Amino acid sequence: MTYVYLLHNDKPINKKLIESHVEHLKQLHNQGRLILCGPFTDYPGGMVAFTAEDLPEALKIANSDPFIASGVCSYEIRTLEAAKEENKYLLED
Repeated sequence: MTYVYLLHNDKPINKKLIESHVEHLKQLHNQGRLILCGPFTDYPGGMVAFTAEDLPEALKIANSDPFIASGVCSYEIRTLEAAKEENKYLLED
C-alpha cells in the first residue's frame, strides 16, 4: 500500500534535525519504500510518500521520522490509491 504523511512544522527546525530527517529518507529509499518527498513552498511543512504493508507499519515509519519523534513536526497520515495507466486512472468500465 502507498501512504503519505503530511508534516506541519510546529517548532523551528535546526540543521542537525534536518540531517537526521534526511538519513531517515535515505533509509526508506534504500529499502525501496520511498516514492516522493519534499517541503511545501506555500505551507510550513512537507510530505513523504512511501510504501508499507499496512497502517500499523506506516505509522511506525512515520513516527520514526526525526521531525516527528522530536516533536518539532505534527503530522497526518493518509492511504493513497495511485491513479495510473495500469488501473485506467481508477475509471471503472
